[in-house]
Amino acid sequence: MPTRPGLLDRIERYFAQSPLPDTPVRTVGGLAVPVGTPEWPYPARPVPGGGPVDQEDVEAALAIQRAADLPEAVEWFAQRNPGLGHAVRAAGLGVDELPLLVSVDDVEVTLPEGVRFYLVGADDPQLATYQRLAQLAFAVPVGAVDGPVSSAPGAAPDRLVDPPQPTSVLRERIAAGRTVMMIAVEDGAPVAVGSHQPQDVDGHGMSEIVGVATLPRYRGRGLGAGLASVLVEHARESVETVFLAAGDDDVARVYERVGFARIGTTLVGERVSG
Repeated sequence: MPTRPGLLDRIERYFAQSPLPDTPVRTVGGLAVPVGTPEWPYPARPVPGGGPVDQEDVEAALAIQRAADLPEAVEWFAQRNPGLGHAVRAAGLGVDELPLLVSVDDVEVTLPEGVRFYLVGADDPQLATYQRLAQLAFAVPVGAVDGPVSSAPGAAPDRLVDPPQPTSVLRERIAAGRTVMMIAVEDGAPVAVGSHQPQDVDGHGMSEIVGVATLPRYRGRGLGAGLASVLVEHARESVETVFLAAGDDDVARVYERVGFARIGTTLVGERVSG
């Protein structure tokens, strides 16, 4: 395991090169701004090893994102770029703190009875359904009672009224191996989804676990932790370092129970809707 500074450096380079296969990247001051499709947006991030980022840089980056119909977002590490938080808030963005964790231990996880995990292929006809599942799960906060989904036992996410999400970029990424998606299935219906995104960084294999989401009525049974563990196991077949940003401290504690350790904090600046 690299030291914390070395690991953060490597994760910064991971994020710097992540957009390159999908989208051009513009540089404004100390910020790199990927300018691609709204189907697969990337936030602006400080250039690794670059200079300080001021409010003018942030506002210029946000203007580029607005012109491209992309979400206005900036991400960085709390341990780096001192003063960026002030510049981001001054530009009108709200800032959230997400625990940054890395997988350090192999922990055996007891999976719920009757649940099976499957890798998703690029030609899977239900790919849009899995995207809707994730959309719904993230839209309904943990602990919420009501949500825009049928409460009938075994109701599948394809009964949602939301239109299917575009899948072309995701299909291309799965086919190229840049995204590895996995679903949890119970009684023939997908109930949880998650992915990891492997790439080589200076000869070191790394992968970020993203989008681990469970339908609201299936929460509290360890599905998310189990899915994350299976994703780590799969990722470690080809990479050395697996990391993720947890939604909050409570979620971070769940990941810590399955072998992750906190190494820092990811700060996410996003436009707060009125």
